[in-house]
Amino acid sequence: MSASNVTKLLQDWRAGDRAALEQLTPLVYDDLRRIAARHLKTERAGHTLQVTALVNEAFVRLSDADVAYEDRAHFIAIAARMMRRILTDYGRARRSQKRGGAEQPVTLHEEIARAADEPAADIVDLDEALTRLAAFDERKSDILVLHYFGGMTYDETAAAIGVSPATVDRDLRLAKAWLANELRNL
Repeated sequence: MSASNVTKLLQDWRAGDRAALEQLTPLVYDDLRRIAARHLKTERAGHTLQVTALVNEAFVRLSDADVAYEDRAHFIAIAARMMRRILTDYGRARRSQKRGGAEQPVTLHEEIARAADEPAADIVDLDEALTRLAAFDERKSDILVLHYFGGMTYDETAAAIGVSPATVDRDLRLAKAWLANELRNL
C-alpha cells in the first residue's frame, strides 16, 4: 500500500473510522514492534513490559491523542516519542517503589545483586537529559529521539523534522556528544 493510502487511513482513523484502524494496523505494526524492541533493548533485563505490550499501550495512547497525523513518518515519529514516555513513566514508578513504595525489605546482598543487573543510566536519567537538551535545542533532541529510539534513517528523520539529511547527521553527532557528557556526569 502506498504512503498516501497510509496517510488517508491515519486521517480516517482520527476521524473515528474503526475500520481504518483495522486496515492501518498491519501496515505499521512491524515498524512499531521494531521501535518497541529498540526501546526495550536499552532497558534492564526482566523488564515487565514486553514488545507487544509496549506497542499496544502506545496504540491506546495514540488513539486518545489529539494529533492530526500528517503522514506515515509523522505517525511513526509520534509513536516513538509515545513509547519513550511510556517507558519513562514505568521507570519513574519503579524508582518510587525503590524508595520505599510497595517494596518488600531486602538484604544488602540482594540489593547489590539487583543493582549490578541495572544499566548505569536508566530511562528516567535518559529522559531527563533529553528534556534538558530539548530546553535549549529541541531539534537536536527530536533528531536523537527519532533516529535512535524511533529507528528512523537519516532521510526519514530529515523528512519528519523538515531539514536536510546533512543537518540530521551534524545535529546527531553534536547531540550524541552532549548526551554522553550529560550521562557521564550523573
